[in-house]
Amino acid sequence: MAMIDIQGLSVTFRSKGHEVRAVEDVSLSVAAQESYGLVGESGSGKSTILRAICGLAPVSAGRILIDGKPLPQGRAFSRQVQMVFQDPYASLHPRHTIDRTLSEPLAIHGLPGSDAKVVQALQDVGLPPAFRFRYPHQLSGGQRQRVAIARALMLEPKILLLDEPTSALDASVQAEVLNLLNRLRAERGLTFLMVSHDLAVIDHMCDRVLVMQHGRAVEELARADLANARMQTGYARSLFEASADRLMETK
Repeated sequence: MAMIDIQGLSVTFRSKGHEVRAVEDVSLSVAAQESYGLVGESGSGKSTILRAICGLAPVSAGRILIDGKPLPQGRAFSRQVQMVFQDPYASLHPRHTIDRTLSEPLAIHGLPGSDAKVVQALQDVGLPPAFRFRYPHQLSGGQRQRVAIARALMLEPKILLLDEPTSALDASVQAEVLNLLNRLRAERGLTFLMVSHDLAVIDHMCDRVLVMQHGRAVEELARADLANARMQTGYARSLFEASADRLMETK
């Protein structure tokens, strides 16, 4: 059974009196513990799919199943699915210490053992316990994103939705965070649905990738297809050629 199953998803907005079809009839299936990528240019609809899963975008058609069941609501959703955003500074409260940021999900869900779990969460993402008492502005971009990842894992979800999680970071820091995510997926048996405009990142992280353009699915590629440039569509090939140098760097 698929951990994420999306069938015929469409997302339609109203903007300035006009109908905007952000996603049209997209289907995909992500197996348990798989890492699945969504790639395409800005405006292709890839991030909208993540927002639709989270209930942040209006689903006009289709269905989304999590572990074979309709999308859970409220706290039940948070226990199963968490999202890591592109900009870690914007996603962390500037006036909350890291300790409060990591403790808050446990408090909301009435879970015990906050202190020990916060320390362990920091260690799991490669940060020392002393970081508990710092504020986001006292951390580097890579450290903030590690905190965002730690926060996402506090409730021990099975699924992480990753929306360009390293695009705001320097290249060397980006590689460190991607390797951290790969390690955590292996250790915890996580399922990833990851958005990126960068095929080199997708190649490093994902077992399969769905290429999107103008809200539609263009082509699905396995990692081997991507590595050997076996694309069937001109659009997918153009993305590959634009990322060719970066792909070589990750080998």
